[in-house]
Amino acid sequence: MHVLQVIIASTREARLGPVVATWFVEQARRHGKFDIDLVDLADAKLPLFDEPKHPRFRQYAHEHTRRWSAIVERGDAFVFVTPEYNFGTPPSLLNALDYLSQEWAYKPCAFVSYGGVSGGTRSVQMTKQVVTALKMMPMFEAVSIPMFTQFVNKETGAFDPGKVQEDASRVMLDELLKWTDAMKPMRAGR
Repeated sequence: MHVLQVIIASTREARLGPVVATWFVEQARRHGKFDIDLVDLADAKLPLFDEPKHPRFRQYAHEHTRRWSAIVERGDAFVFVTPEYNFGTPPSLLNALDYLSQEWAYKPCAFVSYGGVSGGTRSVQMTKQVVTALKMMPMFEAVSIPMFTQFVNKETGAFDPGKVQEDASRVMLDELLKWTDAMKPMRAGR
């Protein structure tokens, strides 16, 4: 079975990304077609990109980069759980993407975005430009959750955006699986 890494993009102390990611991981487990690996960029503790050589050489000077490389290498596909910062991608996600090159190549990705009125869609659009430069294939299908805080239970902290988002998750995961299968020969030839 393919490994799907669900990556929490926000690293802010008071973030709600983990509750959104926990909800999505449950959707992915119900889907049942991937092994799920939850990755939190806050735990990766990547400093601002500090490698002396270009990532394409894969000659990493720092232990944090080697750890990050091993994590990303395990993934066959990715779902980025991301908010929108100032109409764009969170710096933590851009930084994490920029650290590596070959580890991302020929792997599909999808997005669960959340935020205010736009539901994080501008962040997704910006991030798609970056991932294509890394030879990743971003999915058209996505889960976009506008006004997401209304779906957080104030007493339990549980997140439930409802059936529309559950259905969107299933459709996105189905498409992600097709692309993960299709791109497997390309990953094998790297």
